[in-house]
Amino acid sequence: MPQPKPLRNVLYIMCDQLRRDYLSCYGHAHLHTPNIDRLAAAGVRFSRAYTQGTICGPSRMSAYTGRYVSSHQVAWNAVPLPLEELTIGDYLRPHGIRTALVGKTHATPNLEALQRLHIDPDSEQAEPLNEVGFDAYFRHDGIYPDSPLFEDKRESAPYTHYLREKGYDGTNPWHEWANAAAGENGEVLSGWKMRNAGLPARVAEAHSETVYTTDRAIDFIREQAEQPWCLHLSYIKPHWPYIAPAPYHALYGAEHIQAPIQPEHTSDHPVYQAFRQHQESVN
Repeated sequence: MPQPKPLRNVLYIMCDQLRRDYLSCYGHAHLHTPNIDRLAAAGVRFSRAYTQGTICGPSRMSAYTGRYVSSHQVAWNAVPLPLEELTIGDYLRPHGIRTALVGKTHATPNLEALQRLHIDPDSEQAEPLNEVGFDAYFRHDGIYPDSPLFEDKRESAPYTHYLREKGYDGTNPWHEWANAAAGENGEVLSGWKMRNAGLPARVAEAHSETVYTTDRAIDFIREQAEQPWCLHLSYIKPHWPYIAPAPYHALYGAEHIQAPIQPEHTSDHPVYQAFRQHQESVN
């Protein structure tokens, strides 16, 4: 009787808002992405794969479930996935594979469904349901705006405390250092809304959120013993705020941006009109 093949560990990497046509392996004329190119050369590169949702949450739930947005019903951020929807973790867990998360998922607990089933949302039973099937080794969903409404979430974010330990002070160091530049007089210049992207972030490259997330993934891998694993390493960047620490802020400029594909006719639909009136869309 043939012996079953040993299970291989899987590192499932996702980058938020990274366009395929801004990778050199897809033919960008200026940008160089050698590490991603190396992965593409050793594997399969798709040329007709399309995101299923334009918003973070719906798109991610499609990636995790393999289903259309209209099927899994997560139509917007902060909309919970139905408990009956199975994800990567749900499929792998019965085979003894630890399916862990380091980084961002945008998963929202389905509190209403848990209550209906008399499941305590803070219980061990609810944990994989709250994290859409993942073992959240280190969840890291992104910057919280500099608003009193997000004070509790900012203070509970490990990256906030990491930055303070490294000497980056302030009520919101994630915003004030990692996603902001310094003005001529030392003032904080926010990276929100695509402004100030040509300046270096105030944080050192070694302490950026990308390096920080990578380090947590390395911690996870080093801790694993015999149990096979699938690690979802999910980066926040290059999702806006569009600002990067030195030396990366100066690698490319406006002259390296490829000309956009202009539609023959501009839609007058009110949704498109609203997008065109956003501050980041106005010159």
